[in-house]
Amino acid sequence: MPGSARTMAVCTVSCLVVATAYTVALGGNGWVWFAWVVLALTTAGMVAARRA
Repeated sequence: MPGSARTMAVCTVSCLVVATAYTVALGGNGWVWFAWVVLALTTAGMVAARRA
């Protein structure tokens, strides 16, 4: 995995941890999870494009 894709994957996992902590501490927020899903799909697309 190239450097930029690896950085994006690390950011996605880090944001997952933050979103989970936010949900546990303050309750669920649909926008937080929507933003994380968009980030995860963008990361998956970036990794797939690099492999092709």
